[in-house]
Amino acid sequence: MELKEKLLQSLFFISGISAIVILLAITAFIAATGVQFFQHVSITEIFSTDWDPTASPPGWGMLVLFAGTLYIAAIAMTISIPAGLMLAIYMSEVASSAVREYLKPAIESIAGIPTVVLGLFGIIFLAPFISEIFNVPLALNALNAGILVGFLAIPTIASISEDVLAAIPRDFRFASEALGATKWQTISRVVLPAGIGGIVAAIMLALGRVIGETMVVLMVAGNAKAMPHSIFDPVRPVTANIAIELPETVVGDLHYQALFAQGLLLLLITFVINLAADQVLERYRRRFGQ
Repeated sequence: MELKEKLLQSLFFISGISAIVILLAITAFIAATGVQFFQHVSITEIFSTDWDPTASPPGWGMLVLFAGTLYIAAIAMTISIPAGLMLAIYMSEVASSAVREYLKPAIESIAGIPTVVLGLFGIIFLAPFISEIFNVPLALNALNAGILVGFLAIPTIASISEDVLAAIPRDFRFASEALGATKWQTISRVVLPAGIGGIVAAIMLALGRVIGETMVVLMVAGNAKAMPHSIFDPVRPVTANIAIELPETVVGDLHYQALFAQGLLLLLITFVINLAADQVLERYRRRFGQ
C-alpha cells in the first residue's frame, strides 16, 4: 500500500473515531447532569402536568411538554407521510429519468432551508391564514408548528423511500405486468409491499427528525405550558422548553438538572427510533442482497 493511501486511510479512521468520541462525550455529559435530577425528584412526579420550576413548591411535571412534542409530531407525520410517499412513488415509478434528475435534488434541498426562515413564514403568512380559515384567535399553535415541521420531514421520507423503491428488482414489475396487472396494481400490490420495510424505516427516521426540531416549534407553537386538548391549542414541546428556560437557570441547580433530564429523555427516545429504523433498513438490505 502506498504512503498516500495509508495517510488517507488513517485520516478517515481518525475522522470516524473523532465523531464517535465527540458523540459519546456529549451523551455522557447530558446523562451525568440529567441523572442528578432523578436523585432529588421521583420519576413518578415527572408524569404530572404541573411544570413550574420557579414556583414554591416547584412543579416538575414534564407530561405537558412531552404531550406538546407528541401533538406536533402527530400532525407533522400526518402531513409528511402521504406527501413523502406520493413523491417517492412518482419519482420511482412514474417520472422520467430527466424529471427525476431535477426533482429529487429539489426535494432534498428543502431539508437545507434554515428553520428560522420557516419560522418567520409561519408567523407572517401561515398564522394569519390558519386564524382566518379556522376562526381561531391563537394561530401560534400545534397545527401551525405541525404543518411546518411536517414540511421539513417530507424530504427524508421521499428521498429514502424513493431509493428503497428504486432498489426493488425490475423482475418484480415484469412478472406482475406479465400476469396482466396494470401499472397501479403493480405499484400497490407488488412494489409497495416489497419495499414496506425500507419505507417504515424512512418514516421512523423522519419521526426522529420531527421530535428533535427546535427552532420552528420555538417560534410558532405558542409556548403554553398547558395540556393541549385540540390541535388549535398553543403548546410548548420539550425542545422549545429547553431553549427558552436554559439561559434563565443557574448552572448546577435543580432547574438546570431538570432541563438536562428532559434532554436525556428526548435523546433516548430519538436514539431508540433511529436504532429501530437502522435495524429495519439493514434487514431490508439483506433481503435484497444489497
